[in-house]
Amino acid sequence: MRRMNPSALDLLQSVFGYPRFRGQQQAVVEHLCAGGDALVLMPTGGGKSLCYQIPALLRQGTGIVVSPLIALMQDQVDALREAGVAAAFLNSSLGAEAQREVERQLLAGELNLLYVAPERLLTGRFLSLLERTEVALFAIDEAHCVSQWGHDFRPEYRELAILHQRFPAVPRIALTATADPRTREEIVERLSLQQARQFVASFDRPNIGYRVGLRHNAKRQLGEFLEGHRGESGIVYCLSRRKVDDTAEWLAAAGIEALPYHAGLDAATRAKNQKRFLREDGVVMVATVAFGMGIDKPDVRFVAHLDLPRSIEGYYQETGRAGRDGLPAEAWMIYGLADVVTMSQMIAQSESADERKRVERQKLEALLAYAEATGCRRQRLLGAFGETYPEPCGHCDNCLAPPKTWDATVPAQKALSAVYRTGQRYGSGQVIDVLRGEETERVLSLDHHRLSTFGIGADLDEKQWRSVFRQLLAAGLLEADAEGYGTLRLTAASRAVLSGGTPVKLREDARPERGARRRRDSQLVVGGGSLGIEAYEQSMWDALRALRTQLAKQLGVPPYVVFHDATLLAMLRALPANEDELATISGVGEAKLKRYGRDFLAVINAPG
Repeated sequence: MRRMNPSALDLLQSVFGYPRFRGQQQAVVEHLCAGGDALVLMPTGGGKSLCYQIPALLRQGTGIVVSPLIALMQDQVDALREAGVAAAFLNSSLGAEAQREVERQLLAGELNLLYVAPERLLTGRFLSLLERTEVALFAIDEAHCVSQWGHDFRPEYRELAILHQRFPAVPRIALTATADPRTREEIVERLSLQQARQFVASFDRPNIGYRVGLRHNAKRQLGEFLEGHRGESGIVYCLSRRKVDDTAEWLAAAGIEALPYHAGLDAATRAKNQKRFLREDGVVMVATVAFGMGIDKPDVRFVAHLDLPRSIEGYYQETGRAGRDGLPAEAWMIYGLADVVTMSQMIAQSESADERKRVERQKLEALLAYAEATGCRRQRLLGAFGETYPEPCGHCDNCLAPPKTWDATVPAQKALSAVYRTGQRYGSGQVIDVLRGEETERVLSLDHHRLSTFGIGADLDEKQWRSVFRQLLAAGLLEADAEGYGTLRLTAASRAVLSGGTPVKLREDARPERGARRRRDSQLVVGGGSLGIEAYEQSMWDALRALRTQLAKQLGVPPYVVFHDATLLAMLRALPANEDELATISGVGEAKLKRYGRDFLAVINAPG
């Protein structure tokens, strides 16, 4: 039921249980309530949903939310219903009778919010249904899907400009957590939001600690990383389906609750594994990028990449699935030279237009620059989105343990010269053999042993040369060929290095001893990993989580729909003695207090 003339703050506190607005939320809510259009860019976990949910409760009519994924719709509707909001979704998961009932509720004005997929919204039947309905607002979630340059492009999103044409008096809000300046311009153009007010929050996720390393033994490295995340939910991204299956099987054998997810699995298996990930604590999802968009699970404590993602934008969105609840989380990635070549090949061999390939190569180069950075990773990551971070963050790996650099001008000149002398027709393996003076069958058959560059790099071993070539690629001093065969070519910037006009500094890739690596890992708790549960608090923490799981199973919803980890943690620290004290905990609204208050107070105040 819609309340009688409440204020936005009243609803925030009574329905959602939050004491105050964050950042630009209040300004967005007031602008939308007044009938204005808005484009909202906020990081994942920044509270974008409240920016349209509260105006939908305050304005007359039903808020129509365009959402790209069924799983996301269901999670958000479950959470709203638990908070006492009249919400529903309309998609193919509903039977015919259930769909008719939702349509009846819409026409009767009984819904505050209705979630629909863009494909359904654009049908003539649904548009005519909306014309017989009082619409409070249109919210277009995941608005970056409109961009042809993006990794989540959905052609249907480009047709959503029809909402402005058919319902010019209804305010619209487009929201995304992932939009560089180019994508932002495209959203405005494609959705006819030229007159919309733009609200751009910082892209910074201060609760996430960023770590990047070289891949030398992926399974052992992942195992060591996961030791600090036992019993926690997380996502491990792999580039190939085969690697997903292999990694998930290996983790399961090691006693970790790990499940695979990729497009090669049948739909029923994907749905079952996703449901377990959303509704159980401590599940690790091993997946390709087919998994993730719209995943609303707030207590993902880590996101790990075993391969280089395709772009800086994709990396930001994937890592942003960690720590949506604002509690400490970790983004961890390992990669190698082969990843650079593979991603370049994937871009080159795609059926995209040349202009799109050029943009994708630029985004890959930005990610490489981030991975090879010797300075603060947060500064480099935010810079890719046009944001200046004033000082080093102090809790990424480079801030905690600054990498050593060395003057690599001469080795870089040798490498570039060897690429040129071999005709810019070979990959790094062949060029390294030439530099090191290896008389392999291929080197001899091609007469490469007669080149002036043969053997001039014998002072570095193969591993060191691979580091040099990887970093030269990242610095834009070399490029992988456009045809996709993995061969290396000089760039316009190479000339200044070869002539001696530009010095080259590279990071040292000396691998630390196991003990040293673990000491460094322990320092990174500042940015992610542990929630800081003390030993004396563990039994209470386990009891609160167990009660949440039990209630969630009874209701058939994910545990975080009952309460987020952040709310349970606040209970653990405050130890409320009664309902009045429990009501002051962030995330405990009126409906949840009435429904769950007595059960959680019983656990908190149990004797012993």
